[in-house]
Amino acid sequence: RIGALTCKVTHKKKLQVGSLNVECLFTPCHTTGHICYFVTKDNSTEAPAVFTGDTLFVAGCGKFFEGSGEEMYRALIDILGSLPPETRVYCGHEYTINNLKFAQHVEPNNAMIKQKLAWAKEHYSLGNPTIPSTIGEEFSYNPFMRVREKSVQDHAGKKDAISTMDAIRKEKDRFKVPKD
Repeated sequence: RIGALTCKVTHKKKLQVGSLNVECLFTPCHTTGHICYFVTKDNSTEAPAVFTGDTLFVAGCGKFFEGSGEEMYRALIDILGSLPPETRVYCGHEYTINNLKFAQHVEPNNAMIKQKLAWAKEHYSLGNPTIPSTIGEEFSYNPFMRVREKSVQDHAGKKDAISTMDAIRKEKDRFKVPKD
């Protein structure tokens, strides 16, 4: 779908950009051709990074424009969720506060959500970004990465992770963000 494309990447394709190692991760759902990029540097003390575009956001995920809950589960849990927990997550948009408000609606008793929401509001009010997060952090407050948790499944009225993913994405699509 990109007219000037000269080198199409595929899942697990490895590229070298200067001293950076880039691994392409195929994460369809938002779009059928969505790719995330996992970046490392040999002998570096810095944590790796993943550029997630419209798949994973801080405390959220992209809409299922061209995919299903099963595909998003695979993208978030099986692919991105298997990266080292210290991996920094750089997403394509700054939706952190609204995503955390939805996460709080799903899990009102999750202390990590309350803590991250307070932090995000403070940083945003000072004109600072709320990105990046880490893969490990996302598992503590992102409802789309917590679909295996009983609290999230109970909220959705579902018994398995895939139907929970579908249910909470549909709910998020209709969610009216509360004013502070």
